[in-house]
Amino acid sequence: WDFLILFFCLPVVIFNEITKKRLLGDVSCRIVPFMEVSSLGVTTFSLCALGIDRFHAATSPQASTRPIEQCQSIIAKLAVIWVGSMTLSVPEILLWQLARDTSSVSGVVTEFCTMKPSSNLPESIYSLVLTYQNARMWWYFGCYFCLPVLFTVSCQLVTRRVRGPDKKSESRGAKQGQSEGHLNCTIIALTVIYGLCTTPENVCNIVVAYMSPDVSKQTLDLLNLINQFFLFFKCSVTPVLLLCLCRPLGQAFMDCCCCCCEGCGPDTTSSESSADSKLKTEMSSSIFFDKPRETPPPLLALGTPC
Repeated sequence: WDFLILFFCLPVVIFNEITKKRLLGDVSCRIVPFMEVSSLGVTTFSLCALGIDRFHAATSPQASTRPIEQCQSIIAKLAVIWVGSMTLSVPEILLWQLARDTSSVSGVVTEFCTMKPSSNLPESIYSLVLTYQNARMWWYFGCYFCLPVLFTVSCQLVTRRVRGPDKKSESRGAKQGQSEGHLNCTIIALTVIYGLCTTPENVCNIVVAYMSPDVSKQTLDLLNLINQFFLFFKCSVTPVLLLCLCRPLGQAFMDCCCCCCEGCGPDTTSSESSADSKLKTEMSSSIFFDKPRETPPPLLALGTPC
């Protein structure tokens, strides 16, 4: 979804700022806000799901007793996250529309998007869209800012509280504990980046709504543009951060890129095959789900009980 934001929404916004014409007209006025809010929802619910999974992984008695999660279960969770995020963003399609304004000095017609429901909507849907517009600011702040930040912090604190240092050392090996530490740092880093990039928009919305009702249109357009570029920055940093902190995922991504660029030949050296086998072993378990390890059979005691 981050790549969709960068490859679709970013060119539309830049084109609009340069030419003062809206690319794709009224369609882009509805689709761009829909995709941007959906991006916030996907990130929010993904962070919540990852926080719950890290809690289950850290508080399980032993890593070997935790079963592997089936692919169907993971796909179902992803479907709930994506479909739920897009469903909650549907009012954005009905809320925005294209407007035109003629400059009194130059006479140039400029196109811009305005937050105004269409009067052609049915009365019941029109009232629902108006209700969403009135509650949009606090819905943004509560669902797309407070929920992921507080949920991630709460999961981390509860995990540390339940597990404790003694339980961690007893039930986890050094290598596995280090791997879980990397995953926890990844989730925290993603949450920090998300919180920093969404804070300016929430602050601007609250300030404009309650403290400065007479802000000029040029100032509002500038603030909206800055908030959009914060979202674009988040969408560009998140994949890079994820690939850098999750070493198996980053290594697999680099190998895939090298394979696509140079071509995969049938002849491989022994070092390459050993590296590939090591990578497959590391990637055999999901980056966010623990795989039970096969424990060797217990050694039989030699000699008599005496």
